[in-house]
Amino acid sequence: MKNRLLSLFIIGLLLAGIIPAAAQGIIVPQPGVFTDPSWLRVDYHRVDVEIIDQIASTHVDLQFTNTGEALAEGTFIFPLPAGATVDQLTMFIDGQGIEAQILPADEARDIYNAIVQQYRDPALLEYIGTSAIQASVFPIPPGESRQIEIRYGQVLEAENGLIQYVYPLNSPRAMAARAVESMSIRVTVEGGDEISSIYSPSHSIAVAREGDTGFSAGFEASSFIADGDFSLFYGLADGEINVNLLTYRESAGEDGFFLLLVQPPFEIDEDEIVAKDVIIVLDQSGSMQGEKWEQAQDAAAYVLDNLNAQDRFNVIVFSTGARLYSESMEGVDEAQDAIDWIDGLDAEGGTNIDLALQNALDVADGERQTTILFLTDGLATEGVIETPAILDNFENRAGDNVRLFAFGIGDDVDTFLLDSLYQAFRGAGEYVRTGERIDEAVAALYNKVGAPVLTGIELAFEGVRAELVYPAELPDLFVGEQLTIVGRFRDAAEGATITLSGDVEDDAQTFIYDGLEFRDNAGGEPFIARLWATRRIGDLLNTIRLQGENPELVDSVISLSLRYGIITPYTSFLITEDDILTQAGQEAAAAQFEADEAQDLARQSSGAVAVDNAQNIIELNAAEAPAAMPTQTVMGGAAGEQTPGQSGNAITSVGGRTFVNIGGVWNDTTYDPDAMTTEPVEFLSDAYFALLAEHPELAEYFALGENVIVVLDGVAYEVVSAAE
Repeated sequence: MKNRLLSLFIIGLLLAGIIPAAAQGIIVPQPGVFTDPSWLRVDYHRVDVEIIDQIASTHVDLQFTNTGEALAEGTFIFPLPAGATVDQLTMFIDGQGIEAQILPADEARDIYNAIVQQYRDPALLEYIGTSAIQASVFPIPPGESRQIEIRYGQVLEAENGLIQYVYPLNSPRAMAARAVESMSIRVTVEGGDEISSIYSPSHSIAVAREGDTGFSAGFEASSFIADGDFSLFYGLADGEINVNLLTYRESAGEDGFFLLLVQPPFEIDEDEIVAKDVIIVLDQSGSMQGEKWEQAQDAAAYVLDNLNAQDRFNVIVFSTGARLYSESMEGVDEAQDAIDWIDGLDAEGGTNIDLALQNALDVADGERQTTILFLTDGLATEGVIETPAILDNFENRAGDNVRLFAFGIGDDVDTFLLDSLYQAFRGAGEYVRTGERIDEAVAALYNKVGAPVLTGIELAFEGVRAELVYPAELPDLFVGEQLTIVGRFRDAAEGATITLSGDVEDDAQTFIYDGLEFRDNAGGEPFIARLWATRRIGDLLNTIRLQGENPELVDSVISLSLRYGIITPYTSFLITEDDILTQAGQEAAAAQFEADEAQDLARQSSGAVAVDNAQNIIELNAAEAPAAMPTQTVMGGAAGEQTPGQSGNAITSVGGRTFVNIGGVWNDTTYDPDAMTTEPVEFLSDAYFALLAEHPELAEYFALGENVIVVLDGVAYEVVSAAE
């Protein structure tokens, strides 16, 4: 079960009844206290977590300043992890220990319900089912600050070899979030077991490994507004190449989603690294003259300086013609001579891409793993200039041992050519825009792919049917570089088996992982569905871009974007349509997409817009976390209301569902107004709370506001106000 540390500070209190949110915990005002919500400022919010052998000790340190004109005081309530055993609890205010009481889940629920009824705001309902800490908060006089510290411990459980720590940061959804001046989270892990994968689906973390059995992970931000829980997974190693599994199903009757974390070794002996040939292909045309050419020279030098001992290399520069450093592959002892040769060249002439790529294949050894690093800043102007012909010429000669990594420099590049090349040959693409450094981009990529340990990898599934797996073409495995794979699954049997196969030099290697449990009931990690949808949409858009628009592809993009809240630059118009949940509304959106966005995608292969498109789709295809919710439609005003003049409908994700705010009502995107009739439930009525007691899973959806439509087991429940 996912540990939801629902520890969200609601700072600032309104006499009218709304309790706005900012960060971590809940301060309930004393009767008769007049406090404006803008008075309490969160100066800092620091979280330090130490995990030793799956025992997590969390230290929370916050400081609030009352910038208003009256006392701020109340009862402090700190929701705790659902299902977690919490011990070693201590609490301090300004360094003085205070008495804090742990409330069991049923007592906490009564308090949450009472607050919801008193202030007519359902935001706290998302904490139903959790226990809590309760303590009296010393008054904060105007102009003064108070520091609150909480320490507690909990046991973290392992599932399929993965351990998860969660520190939720999302503000109650129906309330206006306030920025934290300084936010930081640091997690240190140590124990007796070797650690494999380290993964956060929620935040961009910096990771420092400390031997085989420990690591630290950190996140920092200023003026921080939370938009989701902090979640960290780490795996326990049980082999040379480790595979950890996470799954999710919205219901037992639907296909599930899975995520595989494939972690090769972090450090290996140099003789265990797959020996490879590196061919650097540099655009030397006149348009590269100046700073671009100097940076390209530096990029080549970096790669040549960082070859492995058993690697070989060659360099090809091209303009109107092509020049080779050597007629054959050379050993690393020749690298400095090649660097000197490149440094003596100037940029001049046209752009003969086909000739350059054919020269690369001429010197490639079909028996060795070959990495081609291809840098260009322009369109083909010499020799064969048609993109399909260049692709055919290369694909007809390149073997399965070839990997191509393409770097497009500036905006005047053929994105269709570059993307088709690297996608066909299990590589990667990078676009270096004006003002960005070529050498840094090349170095960053080469650091990731410079040490392959398993090539030509494939996955086979037994005991479960896996479909729509991304990435569709699996890249090679490199030292220390984790591979994240997502897909759909069905027909899962107990104890499924995954076989990972590939090559080390000329030797075939097979790794078998058995006893894996693919979930057969509802539950798991909802983010997996949105991550899969992110990559799936990226794949569909890429197909439209490279092969032309297709009504079926367009319909798939529309439905996935709406269902999972993946609003792309090409589907942002979805949230401006008031009838988008109806069949007619979706058909109109699809027609607009097919007529405009899809045609533009398929029409523009070069120029700033084309490079923007290529970069956007690369980000979707390579996403390590679900696409963020659109920020251009953030709610303004109270729960369920739109700011006057606001364009578009607000959109949010709750518990694996997507909700669109249309006309002040949060609509579950699985709700079909053409086929469903809603069952009304009056807001805060006895029937409302009775329904929550019967179906606690509705609480996090009802927490959205006073007007909500959500579908549960085929029934569309509609929360309505008393007036309605």
